[in-house]
Amino acid sequence: MRQRSWHRVFLPVLVALQAVSCVPAVKTTKAGFLPADSGRVRRILARMTIEEKIGQLVACRFTGDFANFGSAAVKDLDSLVVNQKIGGLILFGGEVLETAALTNHFQKLAKLPLLMASDFERGTGNQITGATLFPPLMAIGASGSEELAYDMGKITAIEGRAFGIHMTYAPVVDVNVNPANPIINTRAIGEDPALVGRLAKAFIRGCQENGLVATAKHFPGHGDTDQDSHSLLPTINADRARLDQVELAPYRDAIAAGVQAVMTAHLFVPALDPTANLPATLSKPILTGVLRKELGFKGLIVTDAMEMAGITNSFSTEEASLRALLAGADLLLLPPEPAKVIASLVEAARAGKLPRARIEDAVRKILSLKLRLGLFKNRLVDVRALPRVIAFKPSLDRAWQAFESAATLVKNEGTILPLAPDRKLAVFALSSDPGDYYAGRPFAAEVAKRRPGTRIFYADGDTGWDSLTVYLAGAQNADIAVFALFSRLGAGKGTVDLEPKHITLIQKWIGAGKPAVVVSFGSPYFLRHFQEAAAYLCMYRNTPQTQPIAARVLFGELDPKGKLPVSLPGPYPAGHGLSFVR
Repeated sequence: MRQRSWHRVFLPVLVALQAVSCVPAVKTTKAGFLPADSGRVRRILARMTIEEKIGQLVACRFTGDFANFGSAAVKDLDSLVVNQKIGGLILFGGEVLETAALTNHFQKLAKLPLLMASDFERGTGNQITGATLFPPLMAIGASGSEELAYDMGKITAIEGRAFGIHMTYAPVVDVNVNPANPIINTRAIGEDPALVGRLAKAFIRGCQENGLVATAKHFPGHGDTDQDSHSLLPTINADRARLDQVELAPYRDAIAAGVQAVMTAHLFVPALDPTANLPATLSKPILTGVLRKELGFKGLIVTDAMEMAGITNSFSTEEASLRALLAGADLLLLPPEPAKVIASLVEAARAGKLPRARIEDAVRKILSLKLRLGLFKNRLVDVRALPRVIAFKPSLDRAWQAFESAATLVKNEGTILPLAPDRKLAVFALSSDPGDYYAGRPFAAEVAKRRPGTRIFYADGDTGWDSLTVYLAGAQNADIAVFALFSRLGAGKGTVDLEPKHITLIQKWIGAGKPAVVVSFGSPYFLRHFQEAAAYLCMYRNTPQTQPIAARVLFGELDPKGKLPVSLPGPYPAGHGLSFVR
């Protein structure tokens, strides 16, 4: 009784004290985790049934939107937690308070604490509306700042743990050496393995020193492909020497930094395992041979989503799950029909197809991580504290600095930028995604605020050529056209390139002899379509932050500081970037 009163009186005071510091504090040990307790793990393991052990090897999805606890969706998850004894849940989108309420709900039901995870590649705001959003990792690569990478990890950890999330599937350490990569692209830090490793190490330290498990992905490297493993099984054709030099190098850095988890990739990598069409996720030579033995990784190996076509096109869920565990994976993410998968794995264990030693090795790693996270002492979070911790102003300010630091001016012929006050402007906000007609509205509004009378034209992937021709005619009185380009990076989309009609539109404007200022709010590689543009600015992502920042750069209110983390066609190697300040 006295203990409950103490918490009721002093917890709000402690939270308020945290809120006056530069970044809210999380109470952790120096390493960010509690000391290991192998004896307790052995005792817990000894009391578990085979069904409970297999259940710990599976993680399923949930969404942090409002849901009545009596709804079918919540009841289905309740059953997986209570009856199947799954090891964890993975958050895909949601709201601040609802996410925390749901993590508490499921934790209360679980016999053993759940390992809660999410994909926080761009901070917690990447999944949770209203939380702190950072730019993609390629923007951090453009800043070149280890301090920003560290603070991004730290703020992500503080907010993630406040929600009840213990693990982020970040950072991406793929080395993006293929400009046509349809799924990694700006999610990668860049094309230089040394830069990727250096900034990934800082991000990992920021996460793990503040109690959030970081995950290096996608092993052994998804950066050199023009295909998406959500849709099929890509092949990485590099030889072993190149893999050692490029793809595997950031993993050595991440392991040296103490990364607690590595995520596998659904890729065929014949130089590491020539078994025809076998994904790395299911390959013992790759997971146990290369990752465990050669690179010395001792942490948790998690699979990429087992529901992806890179797996399901060739294997049943049951077979793939068994093969992944035998290969060396410890935690199966998002297998379709998880109850069916658990039953099949239990059967395989009893038939001797899945060795007891392999099961217990994986479960031991999962339980050890949960113990070190402190979940056996306290698995619940204080929902009341969230308004004081989430989207804390210093955190938002630091994220804004990251967005500003990334702005990369690649080209500025004739010093067309900053835009002169006597030049008439037209803005073409062009989204290559159908249904995203007004993607560039905030940017256009910022330009019009600074230059009243600017003609503004919007188009998306469905806009016909007849309309685009009318837009060109309507812009003829302008001295300069500003083309704001948007193309979302998405699983299964197959490309992050531009709508061909939009490329033609820009080329026609340039061909008519008028200067074009091009701003990419997506892939930096768009420049290859119109190298004759007078100016080219990379912002790396469309967010509420990047659109006003881009306008400030165009009008000279912000000096661009970013440097290309990838090479572009022409005299624009990685490391190139212009500034207004001489």
